[in-house]
Amino acid sequence: MHIYIIVGSIREGRTAIKVANWVNYSLSSQPNTDLQAEIIDLKQWALPLFAGSHPPATGIYDQPKQQAWADKIAQADAFIFISPEYNHGYSPALKNALDYVGKEWQGKPAAFIGYGSSNGSRSISQIRQVTSSLDMIDPNAVIEIRDIFKRNQKEKFDANEFEEKALTELVQKLQKYHKESV
Repeated sequence: MHIYIIVGSIREGRTAIKVANWVNYSLSSQPNTDLQAEIIDLKQWALPLFAGSHPPATGIYDQPKQQAWADKIAQADAFIFISPEYNHGYSPALKNALDYVGKEWQGKPAAFIGYGSSNGSRSISQIRQVTSSLDMIDPNAVIEIRDIFKRNQKEKFDANEFEEKALTELVQKLQKYHKESV
């Protein structure tokens, strides 16, 4: 199973990339041989605001960057979205990335990791609404990171025991719903 860890922040000094690196390291350390994780960094993709002439739901992609994004997203079996909470919502870069394509998201399970002033709960709530509209599978796989402002002082995100256990459960849910959708 190929899982994309989507880094939903493009800000300088962002925490999302630290969390993504933790998730990627944890998944690559698991003895499960059919699990492959890959970090998809929206900052590196630099998707311009969507302005295509066709709605993404049509699957007609008239912009080269949009087609490249569609090709990339189509390769994943499941997703872990990592998002900060910005003004009681999630990042505009993540919203744009979700809206860029349509059918490539459909039928694939999605998990969510959030952080921020409410531990990311409000951003996760909004992302779940959008992924539901994109016909993604929601296995109720969520991690809300607590005390991120106190814990984000180092170069590396250090997960606690609760978060490590929650990540294991999150991946198990993705695997279960992926198998059911195949």
